[in-house]
Amino acid sequence: MRKIITTTFLSLDGVMQAPGGPEEDTVGGFKYGGWTFSYWDEMMGGVMGGFIDLPFELLLGRKTYDIFAGYWPDAKDDFQIKEKFNANKKYVVSHNKLELAWNNSELITGDVVKKIQDLKSQDGPDLWVHGSGNLIQTLLAEQLIDRMHVWLFPVTIGQGKRLFAEGTLAQGLKLVETKTASTGVIIATYEPAGELKTGTIGS
Repeated sequence: MRKIITTTFLSLDGVMQAPGGPEEDTVGGFKYGGWTFSYWDEMMGGVMGGFIDLPFELLLGRKTYDIFAGYWPDAKDDFQIKEKFNANKKYVVSHNKLELAWNNSELITGDVVKKIQDLKSQDGPDLWVHGSGNLIQTLLAEQLIDRMHVWLFPVTIGQGKRLFAEGTLAQGLKLVETKTASTGVIIATYEPAGELKTGTIGS
């Protein structure tokens, strides 16, 4: 069985919408696209490069797939990422049938939860989810995520799509690793840790 691993850029107030550029996702009148721009440093590039060096296939929502497919095939920089993203298998989750022009792409539609469970049960490289906010909500609800890399940026946005939206299950998470960039970005890695435990402090 392979793992489903997410890597998500997140503001302090939980927003994950359009971290990469102004035109990336303007749904809901979002006007702060590209909010990660000023915070990248060499350490962060090394972490992302380490992720890309691992064996992986991509599991993407429709919106993120469209963004990636419009950029990576002809990208002029980030050759390491470009080479891996173009060559590796890409599974695209959508409620609608699509024509997928990016090479080595496969559509997952219909009973997407069952099909993702089947995909996860197969032998093969881990399935990495970048962005894909709507897909992550489904994965969280069905408890299909094995590891979450959360890149917490020292900004607040006040509006936009959130990683942990309404309907998120109550559960515990185990912190397995943290790294801090020179710009204040915290990269925290979590794994599921069972049901949320509650009680009264001091009792």
